[in-house]
Amino acid sequence: MFVLTTLVYPLVLGALCIGSGLLVDRCSGGWLPGLLLPTVGGAALIGVSQLTTYVAPVAPGTPYAMSAVAAAGFVVGWPRVRAIVRRSWACSSQLVAPALAYALALAPVLLAGRATLSSYMGLSDSAVHMMGADFLLRHGQDYSHLDLRNSYGQYMNAYYNTSYPSGSDTLFGGSAFLLGMPLIWAFQPFNAFMLATAAGPAWLLLRRVGLDGRWAALGALTATVPALVYGYELIGSIKEVASLPMVLTLGALVVLHPSWLRRGASGAIPFALVVAAGVSALGVGFGAWVLATAVVLFAIAIGDLRAGRQGARRMGLLVGAGVIVLFLSALPTWVGASGSLQVASNIASTSNPGNLHTPLRATQVFGAWLRGSYKQLPGGVDLTVTYALIAVTVLACLAGIVHVLRSRLYPLAGWLGLMLGVWLAFSLDATTWVNAKVLMLTSPVVMLIAWAGLAGLRASPLRATGLLLAFVLAGGVLASDAFQYHNSDLAPTARYQELARVNTLFSGRGPTLFTDFDEYSLYALRDLDVGGPNFIYHPPALAGFEGGYRQPVVLDRLPPAALRSYPLIVTRRDPLADRPPSAYRLLWQGVYYEVWGRSVGPTAAIAAVGLSGPPAARCARIGRLAALARADSGHLVVAGAPDLVRVPLASSSHPARWGHLGEGLAMNRPGQLSAAFSVPRGGAWKLWLQGQIMPTVAISLDGHPLASIGGQLGGNSLVPNTM
Repeated sequence: MFVLTTLVYPLVLGALCIGSGLLVDRCSGGWLPGLLLPTVGGAALIGVSQLTTYVAPVAPGTPYAMSAVAAAGFVVGWPRVRAIVRRSWACSSQLVAPALAYALALAPVLLAGRATLSSYMGLSDSAVHMMGADFLLRHGQDYSHLDLRNSYGQYMNAYYNTSYPSGSDTLFGGSAFLLGMPLIWAFQPFNAFMLATAAGPAWLLLRRVGLDGRWAALGALTATVPALVYGYELIGSIKEVASLPMVLTLGALVVLHPSWLRRGASGAIPFALVVAAGVSALGVGFGAWVLATAVVLFAIAIGDLRAGRQGARRMGLLVGAGVIVLFLSALPTWVGASGSLQVASNIASTSNPGNLHTPLRATQVFGAWLRGSYKQLPGGVDLTVTYALIAVTVLACLAGIVHVLRSRLYPLAGWLGLMLGVWLAFSLDATTWVNAKVLMLTSPVVMLIAWAGLAGLRASPLRATGLLLAFVLAGGVLASDAFQYHNSDLAPTARYQELARVNTLFSGRGPTLFTDFDEYSLYALRDLDVGGPNFIYHPPALAGFEGGYRQPVVLDRLPPAALRSYPLIVTRRDPLADRPPSAYRLLWQGVYYEVWGRSVGPTAAIAAVGLSGPPAARCARIGRLAALARADSGHLVVAGAPDLVRVPLASSSHPARWGHLGEGLAMNRPGQLSAAFSVPRGGAWKLWLQGQIMPTVAISLDGHPLASIGGQLGGNSLVPNTM
């Protein structure tokens, strides 16, 4: 699975995008540069997948429709493919930046050597996008059969039945379904691939300002993975990551305007597809970047009309063709325009900062941030170095502006200026959440301006200082990415593989109550109609009984009668947890989970009570239960609990610099913990650990190695796993 997701899948996705790009190139007159084929082809595939999933019966055929489009592109564009292959060695510098960008973006997964995702615990929206991609590819935009009594149906209804932008999801789902891969393991490679495609238009823009060969490749890499962009890719912000190549492609189309703006109607096809893809992936908010680009193109078009380089009739045909392609490619968005506008309005006006406790700083747009999280301020020496790197980048940007203007690259200058204008406009009035997104999408543009400053230095008497500036710009970005790489958390592969097995074994036998907090379970158990009172969208029947968002479910607190609608209950294996009511029997047990099934016939329990505490209190509870049973002609059912021996951490020996988290320890550096305990009698005992464990921890008993365990994070960093 690791090789399939990290190597085979991006190659297949690349073939799909390039093939589709070749078809677009042929249809638009054959002027697209090779580096724009993946982004323009990806835009075309977003349009195709949006149309096929809009018609529910056709939705399962989306992967085949995408394959047919790509295959047609290779057929009609085969001479171009052969020419590209022949020149591949001479153009090797153009391929280095996308390849390195992919490797850097996927570095946590690649170096872990297992199928996983780095967005785990960073942003739970990635779980929603997995659910959405799966649902749209299987059912299309038909939400009539959703069960709104449980969490899965409510999540799907709240997001995708409200015109939530799904362009990135349908491209993701269609490409992954083609190989039959679990979406959870294809998610991070998809994000890394989409980010890597942004290096193509970045390279073209840097070539226009005067950089060539390895300089352009290094600059394109730096502009593709600045600190804020890299952080957003690590947490799986699929909408923003898929939109970034489209933003930079708009800029590339501006500098390439003589190739298409002075053509006939077909010349507008690539631009229209890119605009449609951005709107489908990010929502109508993408219109801000489109409007800025359109202003520049309008000024160019007016100049062409006045100079006689273009006729009014041909210009009208060009605009008309572009509007038609734009409408068809983003048809679901336009049909649900009122809903799309409402979603955009809600996002723009929400006071919910998402995973941002404080607003991001404007200085983060300059690409360097020497901290493991873009949400936190660097400290000490790292802060000083960060601001020094930012200062150098600011000076490089000033030099870049001068160079672009002196080189009379006025269309590019206009586009760069309006991109900064979009950022400034949003920063004046946007919410914390929106401003962070805009800051992320602007950072590559700022880095391009800084590298234009390098181009200016190389064309001046200060040429020798160019190498130093390149080292600072690239070094600051790569060092910042290294900080975030070391701070990334990876999903526990084996646990989700076990949940996938549960989904296969019990498919269609839900609804299912899921007692652990884990939003990725909604995708992993997508065929069991999962409900959980600790999710944001909890079952209405259990309202008022939830222990709180993100908290584990305590079955004793749920009214037994409310459980009758759940034939299955999936619980984590945990000796401290209550077992389900007596009407349920154990059907299956794995390493991490247990599946309990409701027996046919028994009525709901009158009450379920845990008997912890001192003997007097337990006896009093038993007396009250016995009275209830007699009054209702019922019976007392008692489930025995295992003997538990707690290993005391308070008296343990451990490094003094380990911090404390409640009753636990924060193992923030390597070290050894020793704790003594005794058991009441001989026999076979099981050892359980509680905690959030990422690096491998080795366990010994009386000096004898017992086991090692690592990569065992849970969906809630505040609640320790029991393993």
